[in-house]
Parts: sequence; structure tokens; C-alpha cells
Amino acid sequence: MSRIAARFAALRKEGRGALIPFIEAFDPDRDTSMALLRGMPAAGADLIEIGVPFTDPMADGPTIQAAGRRALKAGVKLAAILEMVREFRREDDATPIILMGYLNPILSFGVPRFCEAAAAGGVDGLIVVDLPPEEADLLLPSARANGLDVIRLIAPTTDEQRLPYVLAGSSGFVYYVSIAGITGTRTASAEHLAQAIPRIRKATSLPVAVGFGVRTPEQAATVVRYADAAVVASALIDTLAASLAPAGKAEPDVVRKVLDQVRGLAAGVREARAKV
Repeated sequence: MSRIAARFAALRKEGRGALIPFIEAFDPDRDTSMALLRGMPAAGADLIEIGVPFTDPMADGPTIQAAGRRALKAGVKLAAILEMVREFRREDDATPIILMGYLNPILSFGVPRFCEAAAAGGVDGLIVVDLPPEEADLLLPSARANGLDVIRLIAPTTDEQRLPYVLAGSSGFVYYVSIAGITGTRTASAEHLAQAIPRIRKATSLPVAVGFGVRTPEQAATVVRYADAAVVASALIDTLAASLAPAGKAEPDVVRKVLDQVRGLAAGVREARAKV
């Protein structure tokens, strides 16, 4: 059983949803993002997404675009992100790690070489935002051969006919993009989730995570009353960005502030179903 499957199975036994926080690798530097990565499990992260910066992040809103620019300025490379995961695995062999990004860096690295290196370093899953199902054979064979889950994105506009096609070959969990648009701009309502999540569950037995707009403990709690996990990205990066010095350097308390926010989100997720 993969780490992702094992984690969701354990959470089902506990009767609670998952919190999946996001960090952008090397934002604003390697040491800060490494400290955040190391600190997130103790702060309440059940799974962790690591953003892979890219020069043309078409699905990202202004917050994550700015984080990617800071990371690129800091010299981030895909190989360096894999090394971060390897370093994390020396201390934590249980928390699932998912890389989220775009296809071009993987193609540049070489798909078979990337999947082998990612799996060897301790990566568990991949979310490739701009890889449509029609082109999935570019990645799926190598990912499967190395035990990597390929996590598909489902949008509000994905209809019943296309849904099974999009989900074919997916594993780990399903990522429901709860708004039609870019990251961090709006939040889906409880009414929307009450309609959307059952529709997805009819098409798959995989856990469903909801992202693109979850910002507060209250919103995260609402999400896990309907879905299996809440993904929080832009809100955490906003906190990080607000704690940077004018030159873009990390202030001494930036890691504490972000991890405190993760703790608040985790508390919301853990209390959500107890209040139903």
C-alpha cells in the first residue's frame, strides 16, 4: 500500500478528514522551505504538496505566481526539489509527499529518469496541472513503473461523460478544483460542495481532496464535511509573503507564523466532523 493510500485509510478509521498544506519549493529560499516542510507534520499536516516553480504557471493565481518568481530567483531546480524530499525522508518516512507543477520541467528532466529519481527520493504522488488525459501516456507508464500515484484534477465544468475518462489511470486521490478559475481567488460554498462531491464519488472510489480557494479553518472544516481532504495553498503563501523583508528575505519568525497557521487549519479539520 502506498503512503497516500495508507494515510487515507488511517484517517477513515479515525473518522476525520485530512489537511494538505502546500509550500512552493525554495520560496523565498531553500532553508525556509525546508524548515516549513520539516515542521508541517508536527503542525498537523496529513499530506504535503510541494509546488514545483515554473516560468509559465497558467493555473496559478497572483500569490503562487509571486512565490514561483521568488523561488526561481533563488535558483530552484527540479533536482534540488528532489533532494529536499530525500532530506525530509531521513526524518519522516510516513507523511505522503506530492509534487504539484507543470509538464515542461518533467520533460526537460526526462520522464523515466524523473519518475525513477522521484520515487527513489521519497515522492509519493504527482499532480501535473497541464497534462490532459489525452496525453497521459507521456507520464503514466513511467509513474506506474516506479509506484508513483498520478493525481488528476477535476473541475466544476467536468461533465458526467468526461469524468470517467479523466479519472482513468488516476490513483492516490482525486483533486477537485472547486472553482472555475485560477488558484486563491474564490471559495466554493457548502451548497456547491454538497452537489459536486457526491457526483465525483459516483465515478471513483478514490478519496476526494478539495483545493483552489480554501483559506481559513472554517472553510477547511466545511470542505472535510463533504470531501476527504482540504488543500490550502495561497493563504499560507500570503502569510509567508507578508513576513518577508523588503528585499524578499525571510524574517526570523516567518516559519513560526506559517506553521501556526497550519495548526489552526488542522484544528478546524479535526473538529469538523465532531460538530456535525
